Amino acid sequence: MAENQPQKAIFTALVSGNKAVGKFFFNLQLQLNSGAAKVFRNALPGQFAQLDLSRLALPAEEQIPDELAERCQRQILLRRPFSFTNIECSDSKVILEILYCVLGPATLRMKTLKPADEINLIGPLGNGFKILNDKKLAILVAGGMGAPPLQHLAKELKKQCPQTETVVFAGAKSISELPYLDIKLKKISKESSYSLGEFAKHNAKALISTDDGSAGFKGFVTEMLKDWLKDKKTDSSKTIIYACGPEAMMSHVAAISSQFNIPCQVSLERMMACGTGLCQSCAVRCMNKQTKETGYKLCCKDGPVFWADEVVW
Repeated sequence: MAENQPQKAIFTALVSGNKAVGKFFFNLQLQLNSGAAKVFRNALPGQFAQLDLSRLALPAEEQIPDELAERCQRQILLRRPFSFTNIECSDSKVILEILYCVLGPATLRMKTLKPADEINLIGPLGNGFKILNDKKLAILVAGGMGAPPLQHLAKELKKQCPQTETVVFAGAKSISELPYLDIKLKKISKESSYSLGEFAKHNAKALISTDDGSAGFKGFVTEMLKDWLKDKKTDSSKTIIYACGPEAMMSHVAAISSQFNIPCQVSLERMMACGTGLCQSCAVRCMNKQTKETGYKLCCKDGPVFWADEVVW
């Protein structure tokens, strides 16, 4: 996305909170000393940190889901990448907020983190979303756990482009996989239009979809997006789409953005060993838009955010 690599460093963070958001989702809050502000003050939504989770213990046996009982015994050797839902910098400290879902042995161990625990991280890494101040409408498409960097983006859009209207399309397979507090508190209806606190505080209105119809629009979030664009007939030159979620979803978003001639940025996910470009395990096949030649870029270093029309889907 960007040519110049941002600053990054290794930090020891203190855990200041680790609150459950429903059964499988947790909001982790980390605090860094004031020196970290130098590199995090200019961090972009979509950038990430690599967390060292190798020394974390497993939770009590009764807190381990049956489906993870065997896998959870694996040793955690590699750092894990996490994007931010929010970054707050002040003269005295830096606060990082991370939303995570318990899916495997590493995130299962993260449940045990408590205030005053220490955790080592490298960041901010990668290149984030590019905010264009000439747009009147920003469309954010979040598929499941694609929500975190888009929450951060919504905040920066409000701050940097207060004149830009922000609309969020939030989708998942079912209501249980929507990582939003209002939904976990059962403040949700079958209506697709809804105020999600995580986005509403940034003046962004939300439209919800679930594949099974358990909340909001019944169907894929990309179907809802396409129908909405047909109905609204937005000015494509004044509109931009940002997407993060499963790759199949983002491929469809890319096709829709091409159909409506709307520029689109996508945040991709790959298995990462280092997060800094050394191991080259996170290759993304891309096309040079001028020469039409294809080659490979690194998700951790060149991305994770790319223009949708440069990715070979």
